[in-house]
Amino acid sequence: MTWLPIIALAALTFGIAVYALKLPRSLWMLFAAALLFGLAGYAMQGSPDLASAPAAGPSAQQSETGELLVEARREFYPDTALPSRFVVTADAFARRGQFEHAANFLRNAVSENPRDGEAWLALGNALVEHANGQLTAAALYAYSQAEEVQPGNPAPTYFLGLALLRAGQPGQTRALWSELLEEAPADAAWRPALEMRLQRLDALLGIGPAPDSSGTGQ
Repeated sequence: MTWLPIIALAALTFGIAVYALKLPRSLWMLFAAALLFGLAGYAMQGSPDLASAPAAGPSAQQSETGELLVEARREFYPDTALPSRFVVTADAFARRGQFEHAANFLRNAVSENPRDGEAWLALGNALVEHANGQLTAAALYAYSQAEEVQPGNPAPTYFLGLALLRAGQPGQTRALWSELLEEAPADAAWRPALEMRLQRLDALLGIGPAPDSSGTGQ
């Protein structure tokens, strides 16, 4: 009987999303699939008949990192370019800090469609996080594939730079991001955000404009 409230809650959530929040019809299947996937995961790993108890799992920081990575990745894609169902499911795992599960779904995504640049990019991010910030050979390959199938998208280079920064190579990060800005169109939607992040990196590295020698401000 404990499953009935869970199923009812899932149905209620879907109804609210569709009728109250006006979820577009094109997203109904994706949203329903995410709910069903959540129920399936709970069925495999949960025990609704047992009393609640603390369990080991991803830290709050890992979950926050996953959420930020998903949001940052989507900044490089228009809202009309929806990710595949595998990427949507992988993002749900990433937001919970479960990067190994996310990577497994993303491997399915690129196996089904090797031309899915966003899936390759998300796979690279998941592999880096699963390796505790290390840029592994598998992650580097995923980033290179993302760049190959979407050569006009700056996201693979940006996230490669971010991975290098976490690996303790800020100089290489700065070189990659500076080159991106030099080649970016002046009206690129992502340009202001990258400029801001490069300025923050310069501040951390102690790089800034030359001191004013005119005597002002003294």
